[in-house]
Amino acid sequence: MFKILKKEKLSPEVFRFTLDAPMVARERKAGQFVVVQIGGEYNERIPLTIADADAEKGTITIVFQAVGEGTHLLARLEEGDAIENVLGPLGRPTHIEKYGKVVCVGGGIGVAPLYPIAKALKDAGNEVRIIMGARNESLLIEENEMRAIDSDVIVVTDDGSKGRKGVVTEPLKELCEQWKPDFVVAIGPTVMMKFCAKTTEAYGIKTLVSLNTIMIDGTGMCGGCRVSVGGETKFVCVDGPEFDGHLVDWDNMMTRQRTYRDTETEAHHVCHLTMQIKEGEA
Repeated sequence: MFKILKKEKLSPEVFRFTLDAPMVARERKAGQFVVVQIGGEYNERIPLTIADADAEKGTITIVFQAVGEGTHLLARLEEGDAIENVLGPLGRPTHIEKYGKVVCVGGGIGVAPLYPIAKALKDAGNEVRIIMGARNESLLIEENEMRAIDSDVIVVTDDGSKGRKGVVTEPLKELCEQWKPDFVVAIGPTVMMKFCAKTTEAYGIKTLVSLNTIMIDGTGMCGGCRVSVGGETKFVCVDGPEFDGHLVDWDNMMTRQRTYRDTETEAHHVCHLTMQIKEGEA
């Protein structure tokens, strides 16, 4: 059992848990993830990136958005509750080296898995610039953590409620032209990563993306997370989750991601309705 030591609500539907998981914390590296099972009658396997870890304290941090039934049930847990299974660390860790100038782009909840990577790149001696984007100010997360890495973080919101109004590819293009980075990391919604990769491709800048495909077992057995990269079939859970953004078949990936969208939307609606009823009874 993995005890929840701290629960934080970062935005209306985004939560951060600090878990007691000493073995995972000791082995974890930037870019890796865990598969979580709440336990009891609910055994869905939920893949979540390890947003941070403290090997001395034996803790890991996960950040997730309540979207489907599983993540809504996870969000209802409180400090002191326990999660039955946390499998990991899984996936290949981020390759960290001194590239020179690095731009890290995070969109929405993608800022959470980007943080340990940006920190590791900074610690390796790189100059790091950070771009954060969200639909609006209420959905921006971990801005203070990112400012500890880059005091001049560029914030972009779709509606202009904070920072620049627009999308992350606009300041990314400006940095590509004026600052001339050697390496770019982009993590966020699939469509955001796709257009970040298209932006950097025009300048010949190597770009790493972290893919968030449908995943079941997390060990390469089911094949649910397969993607096409450079014309070859890859499994995100064991070959990734990070790949060269210029080689990913984005259209194929987005088609596969829509497989359970209707089911997910229905579950999201039902969970919201259930919570409203419970709050009304309280």
